[in-house]
Amino acid sequence: MMAVKMALRSIGANKMRAALTMLGIIIGVMALVVLVSLVDSATSSITSEVSSLGSSLLTVRVSDDKGIPVKLQDLENWVDTEPSIAAMAPYATSTATGKFGTESADFNVYGVTQDEYKIQSMQLIMGRFIAASDVKNSNRVCVIPEGTAEDLIGYKDCLGKEISLNGIKYTVVGVLEDEEESLATILSGGMKTAYIPYTSLMRLSTDNGSTISTFYIGAAEGYTLDQAEEVMKNLLLERFNEDDDAFSISSQNMIEEAMGRISNFLNILLGGIAAISLIVGGIGIMNIMLVTVTERTREIGIRKAIGASRRTILVQFLIEAVVLCMLGCALGIFVSWGILQIISAITVSASISFRLNGRVVVLSVLFCFLIGVIFGLYPANKAAKMKPIDALHYGG
Repeated sequence: MMAVKMALRSIGANKMRAALTMLGIIIGVMALVVLVSLVDSATSSITSEVSSLGSSLLTVRVSDDKGIPVKLQDLENWVDTEPSIAAMAPYATSTATGKFGTESADFNVYGVTQDEYKIQSMQLIMGRFIAASDVKNSNRVCVIPEGTAEDLIGYKDCLGKEISLNGIKYTVVGVLEDEEESLATILSGGMKTAYIPYTSLMRLSTDNGSTISTFYIGAAEGYTLDQAEEVMKNLLLERFNEDDDAFSISSQNMIEEAMGRISNFLNILLGGIAAISLIVGGIGIMNIMLVTVTERTREIGIRKAIGASRRTILVQFLIEAVVLCMLGCALGIFVSWGILQIISAITVSASISFRLNGRVVVLSVLFCFLIGVIFGLYPANKAAKMKPIDALHYGG
């Protein structure tokens, strides 16, 4: 404690020099804490949004059907025979010009089945979703989000109204709750949205409807996505002659894992760059400690003359270097917190909250401590090795 008090007294006696010396450490800590915290917070926010798109579904894409295309009947058979699969929904989309009265707008039209509602966790505010009978009979019915209803028709309560899609009239049977982060909203790119029976979309888009190239899978209760994926993989391998290049199966979990790997890589990269700044700051600490040792040569000689051991002198100057580093670290962390608060306030509309990463704060403290020890050891050892007689005769 006495050595710490002496270190603080020495730093206080040369405030400007100490502040300039600590500046390198402060900047290094700021770079490390701010950059890593920004990456970590942004990654967490994006991962959360990806999870909200539907982490409980698998997406299957068939790139080569080997002349045996997947059809609606196949999906129904697989659901009936495989207990790990709760639902399957084909995915198809087309663009169309939608009209109601004198109003018109560009639409993204999604061809769906009754299982889409469950798999995508949609929420109706009125009416019903596409039914199995609608798909079977290619009924001209549609379900639209409430935002689309308000913009095109003028009000939400529009059940029974007819909107025209590429000149074909569809009756509105349901209105969905708007979800800003839903998969359909992101894919729509700001266009209006309508859901119609899958078979009706095939006719609207002049497709023969015989081939399903993309479909979603929902795992049954009591089963995991991995189990459902394994079952689906085996079914497709059997269908496509053991050719695993003919299809791909992906999930939101894979995206989250990939983002986690990217985040870790960026954290290491940015942390390494910031560590260089801290090392430069450490060199500044060593430089100023060498100056301090030179200035206090006579003090060292007096202390040794009255019985101070080499170890005592070494510890005194080493602690001074460490205290200098730790003060810079504390100021750097405080300034980093302030910067992150300002960035969070600026980006509040983006719904991203930037906060200090606890792990990187602890790492900064440990790294600064090590820098204080490593770069303070040489000046402290130089002071400890002085001979009392030479130190007392020093005339600098």
